Amino acid sequence: MSDEPRPPEADAAGGAPAVPDNRWRILVAVLYGLFAVNVTITILAVSIHRIAGEFDTAEATMTWVVTGPMLAFGVVGPLVGKLGDRVGMRRIYLWGLGGAAVMAVASALAWSAGALIAFRTLGAVEGAATGPASFAVISRIFPQHERVRALGFWSMVAAGAPVVGVVIGGPLVEAFGWRALFWGQVPLIVVAFVLAFRLFPETPKHLTGRFDIAGAVLIALGVTPLLFAINEGPRIGWTSPTVIGAFILGPIALYGFVRAERVAEQPLLPLRYLKVPGFTYAITTMAVLNAAYMGSFILTPLLLQNVMGFSETKTGLVSIARPLAFAIAGPLAARVVLRVGARRAASGGSLAVVCALMAMATLGSGSTVLVVMGSLALAGVGMGMAMPPLSASVTVSVDESDYGIAGAAQQMMIQVGVVFGITVMQSVQQTRLDAVGMEASYHWGYAAGVVLAVVAVFTAMRIASTHRSEAPIQAETEPLPAL
Repeated sequence: MSDEPRPPEADAAGGAPAVPDNRWRILVAVLYGLFAVNVTITILAVSIHRIAGEFDTAEATMTWVVTGPMLAFGVVGPLVGKLGDRVGMRRIYLWGLGGAAVMAVASALAWSAGALIAFRTLGAVEGAATGPASFAVISRIFPQHERVRALGFWSMVAAGAPVVGVVIGGPLVEAFGWRALFWGQVPLIVVAFVLAFRLFPETPKHLTGRFDIAGAVLIALGVTPLLFAINEGPRIGWTSPTVIGAFILGPIALYGFVRAERVAEQPLLPLRYLKVPGFTYAITTMAVLNAAYMGSFILTPLLLQNVMGFSETKTGLVSIARPLAFAIAGPLAARVVLRVGARRAASGGSLAVVCALMAMATLGSGSTVLVVMGSLALAGVGMGMAMPPLSASVTVSVDESDYGIAGAAQQMMIQVGVVFGITVMQSVQQTRLDAVGMEASYHWGYAAGVVLAVVAVFTAMRIASTHRSEAPIQAETEPLPAL
């Protein structure tokens, strides 16, 4: 069995890509690369208070060390996804890994809050290439009956690695300092680069048409000002000219994005897919569900430290319940989808996140560690069950030539949703701080997350139950083959 990278050959029957014998090895390389890049997106979340003190800046400002990379990861995703469709996903994936390694070194050398935020954001721009590229490669090399299982592992790592970052971040920062995290990331990325260079197949290139630069610029101008305004409004005032200007600029740019995509020869996001329920409702559910899930991801470490008096290490150890539950539930999602269908699996998982956030909204100084971990675990189970069928629904709703842009659109919606959820839930908590006190203010923040998760339940229920969107449920349920 050769490990050399090779494009999938067309089979003799009708031109469909042949299934590579080493597809499970390729999947392992994909998962390792995703983890190496994604784990540091949020690894500083449990240390925001410490780093803010070191750089003498506000905690709300230092939150951008986490939200900035997430936003860049999502906004740049469609751009690199389309670029990968043009020049090949293998090349884009390797470029992304190389750039992420350089920015990890720069982050370790950061001299101020602004420099750290900038380097982390630039690192996410580079790392964003790994998401659409790996999604496209998995979608091509796995046959339809195996794809939901493969995408279950992909979703588990893509969404779970940032949460694992929170778990391991606290003990590592206390033991070695936050700069050591990024020095340690460099060899991880180097190994991922070597594995991808050896194993990754190249994908077909689609070189016709112009590159949609206007769409990429307009989507960035549409999303970034809105999130900035929501984040900074409680601190500098909702009537500040900066905040008002950002609220005006965002919708105008988003309107321009839609206009640009309608006339673009090769649009960044083909608007025709928005008419396909399996695509539109799936990525919408991903956005609002991740908004609720990851919004609590920022609130919970702050609650545990500011209200319950946990250390960074204890915060990380308690938080392990969520990624562990996600890791168990994600691969098992194929069995659930096989039994109940993609729509019910996605809506049931979303409902579990609603219940988890309602439980978190009751947490306070008198809560036990068991209650905290139970709430976090329930959220992990819900996300693990919801994400694979949503990803599979996106895959079967687009043309094979657009797998890259489909993965990028999915990544963009997830990351924009994540940053929106973090921004909204933290803003609600900060706004209520003076009125109700520290502990009760977190209850209000979690309540905002409950609203977002409820929206996800309803959008998940709108995924079409046609043969097209339900096709991936015929997933195999055997364990991952031995390598």
